[in-house]
Amino acid sequence: MARVKIITDSTADLSPELIRKYDITVVPYVVNFESDSFQDGVDISTAALFEMVARRGMLPKTSAPNLAQFHRVFEDALKDADKVVYIGISSKFSSGTPTAKLAAADFPEGKVTVIDSANLSTGIGLQVLLACDLAAAGKTAQAIASAVESVIPRVRTSFIIDTLDYLRMGGRCSGVQALVGSLLQIRPVISVVDGGMVVSGKVRGPRKKALDKLLDDFRADSARVVPDRVFVTHTGCHEDALYLKDGIRKAAPAVREVLETTAGAVIASHCGPNTIGILYIVE
Repeated sequence: MARVKIITDSTADLSPELIRKYDITVVPYVVNFESDSFQDGVDISTAALFEMVARRGMLPKTSAPNLAQFHRVFEDALKDADKVVYIGISSKFSSGTPTAKLAAADFPEGKVTVIDSANLSTGIGLQVLLACDLAAAGKTAQAIASAVESVIPRVRTSFIIDTLDYLRMGGRCSGVQALVGSLLQIRPVISVVDGGMVVSGKVRGPRKKALDKLLDDFRADSARVVPDRVFVTHTGCHEDALYLKDGIRKAAPAVREVLETTAGAVIASHCGPNTIGILYIVE
């Protein structure tokens, strides 16, 4: 049976443990602070990113791998594998996946399959681990791609943003909006819909109320949750993650794994500290 190598990018926010366990190749995005450049997940941590933003009073620029990088990664993978399946961040968020498709076109037809996840963070990660499970079961690249593409519209990605400062600095929220949101303790609930981000709700009041909103939305889907795994992904709020994980297990005891990961520097640079979300697939 042909061996299929699964590749993704660093915005999938998979932990080092999961990357090792499933033998996933990760193509790093780049974080640029003026003249300083860092590879996401390689030489910059989320904590270090937040420290730099606080010290410099500015957000970094982030960029996708270039055509040559994708070509090199695919070429290296095909030295040991017969085929490659690459699953990348939504093309509505980045040029990375379209660039990967251009690189794939340089190889013989069928050798490299590129899938636009229409998602971000572990919304991508869920698809990647599904692909890994199927590859380990000996499925063909075509069968893996078909299965992954079938779950794309069934991935649920929602998270709460604790501070509007990063959205303001990134030009996505005015200073007045940020001030009003902070004074009223309004926390937006962001969801991924059709490959883009939408504000699916706003929670006013204590942070716990926002966490409970995430759990309420999950409970509404609990009977339809695919039981393989659920992700709780955040930018550095482990205690809140434990609270959500406990709520998830109570709401859906059939779920086999509730996995906690920390978002990488690229995702964190857009959402800021204490962002947290629940990500899963429904039937």
